[in-house]
Amino acid sequence: MTDSMQVVGYRRNLPIDNPESLVDAEIGVPAPGPHDLLVRIEAVSVNPVDVKVRAGVDPGGDLKVLGYDAAGTVSAVGPSVSRFRVGDEVYYAGSIARPGTNAQFHLVDEHIVGHKPASLTHAEAAALPLTTITAWETLFDRFALTKDGTGTLLVVGAAGGVGSMIVQLARALTSLTVIGTASRPETRQWVTDLGAHHVVDHHAGLADAVLKVAPAGVDYLFTAFSDGQAEEFARVVRPNGQITAIDDPEGLDLLPLKSKSITWHWEFMFTRPLFLPTDPTQHEILEQTARLVDDGTLRTTLTNQLGPINAANLRQAHAMIETSATKGKIVLAGF
Repeated sequence: MTDSMQVVGYRRNLPIDNPESLVDAEIGVPAPGPHDLLVRIEAVSVNPVDVKVRAGVDPGGDLKVLGYDAAGTVSAVGPSVSRFRVGDEVYYAGSIARPGTNAQFHLVDEHIVGHKPASLTHAEAAALPLTTITAWETLFDRFALTKDGTGTLLVVGAAGGVGSMIVQLARALTSLTVIGTASRPETRQWVTDLGAHHVVDHHAGLADAVLKVAPAGVDYLFTAFSDGQAEEFARVVRPNGQITAIDDPEGLDLLPLKSKSITWHWEFMFTRPLFLPTDPTQHEILEQTARLVDDGTLRTTLTNQLGPINAANLRQAHAMIETSATKGKIVLAGF
């Protein structure tokens, strides 16, 4: 293994059409800490959090490496590592507090890593970790659902990365009726193929569209699009229902939810890596996900593979994410 590696990062907050918004660079290969794995990166996927950090976190001229999804092979391990060994194929989402995965080699704590599904390529596996963990925590931590959990779940933006996994997990691991929202023919078909019982177009009005297929409303609602939607959510969610959101709406007013005693949850999959660094829950989620993939219960959400991991391709991926119109996940593989 060499002493240096190729990475993609940024030094200033710039529009994605600026060639300096993401740049190729060479830095030293880091050394593992006690519980770290040094992973040779084979593939990464791009998420909205990459775009948010690039636009909102100013590195002040220093190089900041993004990337919060990866699949690769363990090259070295820290002295206290117990779950993995050199040569293992792994996948994970990492931590927002550490340098990202858009690099030839990457350090990650073993507590948040899973063994890659054997039936998937690295590119197919890289599409899964962040969105799967987010979806899993939404359903089973925030909503506290079980296999016997019943009722109706509305997934707003069901063709997106997280929505695609919530639909699959809800169908596989609960007894919920699942309604997904999608507006284009190709995204409606995607959500149907993932297993949603109903797919509605929310652009003409969320509540009206949903109430046509669920006149009594829904018990659970997941959303990546909360801005200005509290009134619509209040119309469509039943009394004592629950909502989980993953976006960052400014000036959010939740008062319309009060009369129905609707519970609002936030889901941020980096909470455990940031505040509970030795919690093995995300490792266990990824291990169980790998088993579900390998037995055919879950499928990869890779829909667009752009080519190798470099600045030009990552700029293209960020531009696509910024449209909020992507289906499934965008993946880059190899250097």
